[in-house]
Amino acid sequence: MPLSDFLLHVFCLVDDLYRQLVRTPIRSRGPRATALSDPEVITIELVGEFLGLDHDQGLFEHFRRYHAAEFPGLVRVHRTTFARQAANLYAVKKPMHAHLAERLAAREPVWLVDSLPIHACAFGRAGFARRFRGDAGYGRDPTRRGLMDGFRRHARATPAGAIVAFDLAPANVSDLAMIDQLGPPPGSVGVGDRGYWSPRVRAELAGAGVTFLAPYQSRKTDPDPHRSRRLSRVRWVIETAFGQLAERFRAKRTWAPDLWHLSHRVIRTVLSHTAAVWINLTRGRSALDFDGLITA
Repeated sequence: MPLSDFLLHVFCLVDDLYRQLVRTPIRSRGPRATALSDPEVITIELVGEFLGLDHDQGLFEHFRRYHAAEFPGLVRVHRTTFARQAANLYAVKKPMHAHLAERLAAREPVWLVDSLPIHACAFGRAGFARRFRGDAGYGRDPTRRGLMDGFRRHARATPAGAIVAFDLAPANVSDLAMIDQLGPPPGSVGVGDRGYWSPRVRAELAGAGVTFLAPYQSRKTDPDPHRSRRLSRVRWVIETAFGQLAERFRAKRTWAPDLWHLSHRVIRTVLSHTAAVWINLTRGRSALDFDGLITA
């Protein structure tokens, strides 16, 4: 679809969710009547993330230059006012995502789990960097085959690739410790990679009514390679979704001065990804076919 149609689809989705979830517009200060409505601001954010505009200044300038016709209020608002309004809507975006996730995961008994590294700074600067001091942690980034200083975005997704639950933790927190934080529903079946192999955690989840499957922790000594290959074929979808977050949404970068702003960026990218999945599915398309969603 043309970009103008994509903007309209996202706005209609956001406006529908906003009307269901918000009774009183959120304002921290200033007049109640603003140049841009809350759904307009969220739409700009989500479409901007989808287009790879991963920081507020570039996002604002792009939409003000190319989409003033769709959002005429942009010419009457300052960039810092826009950024402040967007940040204040953090409390709206979380329930929006939860509402969409509930629809996408309805009657789906299988879920996938994985984590994505988020670098706070270059590893060589980690010892004296001030940003995120006391919040970030040291861990491994398997994509770079080395140590990192930062965070990990932990997520639970449907077999179609929709992210339905997520959390942010320092990089030194293990993937296994975050499974409970992702709220696996009783009666469901989860699938992880080799890093999630743990008889203890599997037994704990079974006690809560959750079946959890993961390949044996060591590929070389795997007692059932055929089973591990079957599980890997199931969970490749979440790796594709994380690849989109890393490449299209640039989610491994931290354009944020502190943990609160980083958390806002995380919910913005996840909500943008989930909204694109929703639009694909409602149009009868493959959930993760983002390249063909917008045409020239």
